[in-house]
Amino acid sequence: MRTLSPARLANTLTAHDRKRLKEHGHEANFLEGTRLFEEGSVADRFWIVRSGTVTLDMRVPGRKPALIERLGPGELVGWSWLLRPYTWHNSAEAETPVRAYEFNAVTVRTAMDADPAFGSLIGNWVTSVLAYRLQGTRLRLLDEYALHGGVDTV
Repeated sequence: MRTLSPARLANTLTAHDRKRLKEHGHEANFLEGTRLFEEGSVADRFWIVRSGTVTLDMRVPGRKPALIERLGPGELVGWSWLLRPYTWHNSAEAETPVRAYEFNAVTVRTAMDADPAFGSLIGNWVTSVLAYRLQGTRLRLLDEYALHGGVDTV
């Protein structure tokens, strides 16, 4: 069983810290089917979903994009904005109409640099999201590998 997602902002940051982060964002809305970003493009922003569902996917040569994860209310969409070279490692699409807070990456990184405690808090939050998603992806890959007969039995 998976633990509470650190991608859900309320599971990781206090109300005060959430308010402080939200000071750097604005509301954004996306229609179903809108691509938020594409793998390989510049990661210059990120979002926290307020309502709706965003899917994360990645390119697979010769096939349609592979679904990585579905994200819902309170979850972080995008982490590549925090790590150089600030390039998206996957793609994202609004699966349903989405309301979100949108953040300019440069603005947030500047605020993080100006206040090391705030920077550490946000950095730790994004790192915990990365670790959580990596574990989830690993489990999905193991399931997929086993489903297609890739597991040897002795």
